[in-house]
Amino acid sequence: MKRLLFLVLITVCWAEPHPGNSSLEHERIVHIQENGPRLLVVAEQAKLFSHRGGNVTLPCKFYHEHTSAAGSGTHKIRVKWTKLTYDYLKEVDVFVAMGHHRKSYGSYQGRVGLRESSENDASLVITDIRLEDYGRYKCEVIEGLEDDTAVVTLNLEGVVFPYSPRLGRYNLNFHEAQRACAEQDSVMASFDQLYDAWRSGLDWCNAGWLSDGSVQYPITKPREPCGGRNTVPGVRNYGFWDKDKSRYDVFCFTSNFNGRFYYLIHPTKLTYEEAVQACLKDGSQIAKVGQIFAAWKLLGYDRCDAGWLADGSVRYPISRPRKRCSPSEAAVRFVGFPDKKHKLYGVYCFRAYN
Repeated sequence: MKRLLFLVLITVCWAEPHPGNSSLEHERIVHIQENGPRLLVVAEQAKLFSHRGGNVTLPCKFYHEHTSAAGSGTHKIRVKWTKLTYDYLKEVDVFVAMGHHRKSYGSYQGRVGLRESSENDASLVITDIRLEDYGRYKCEVIEGLEDDTAVVTLNLEGVVFPYSPRLGRYNLNFHEAQRACAEQDSVMASFDQLYDAWRSGLDWCNAGWLSDGSVQYPITKPREPCGGRNTVPGVRNYGFWDKDKSRYDVFCFTSNFNGRFYYLIHPTKLTYEEAVQACLKDGSQIAKVGQIFAAWKLLGYDRCDAGWLADGSVRYPISRPRKRCSPSEAAVRFVGFPDKKHKLYGVYCFRAYN
């Protein structure tokens, strides 16, 4: 019985209507076939590297399948670039173009535009790159009812460094951590940036906030205070915590700078306020923590003299380990947060180029 019913149904579905039987007209099955080739959006490179202050072109081109034509000519092409957030549920508008209309958004205003080297070129040009431009971008092309997307990652050359304020270890909520990085010429590091830093040898036992709201720390040498001796090296993950109530350190990221970082040659050692004034008198400002890390990592800056920095800490950068100057490893050595009024040190200054 089931087989008979199945055959009857097949017969009804594929029966052609009889020309003389108007009562069957409403039972016709219409098979819809797409007109024209499918729209394809392609990124020639999935990942690009640049640096703060530089320019970059995020590649994106669109085609129709089985043809080299850029568009059908029946609909206007709409190109939209957005930046993906870490949870992929939200997108930040960057740039939209349709016909002669162009619009950029937020901090991208005046810094973005389409390359348009050909009719099917939707590549995005970003100028004067900022630290916060790092991340994943989506290129979406829409023509009529058809659309397609491609994703491009923009990486920045730079350095990740752990940071805690004068108050000591584990004293920053997420929002305070954001501000702390910004005050030191940097932004909160992403997981990808921390992971790359770990692969390059970063080892730090204190857990810190990352830009996605997670708390993690990198270990290259397993030991008892840092997860135990028998654990494997890696980036330890504490998970996601309350951004207002939970308190940790923070991992910051900074890139190269447009200026000169230097140790000020001065006849005497200085208190903190004297150090600030000495830099100003020299036409500079007292350097920030992000600037000493960038000079050390990206420029190979090496100096064995401890000096004041803007946050009240005292540090010195060693690129060539040697006796009495970080003999075991290249690092930015941290002396501490001395008494600003009574302790005497040198000072590191920064002069921005116009």
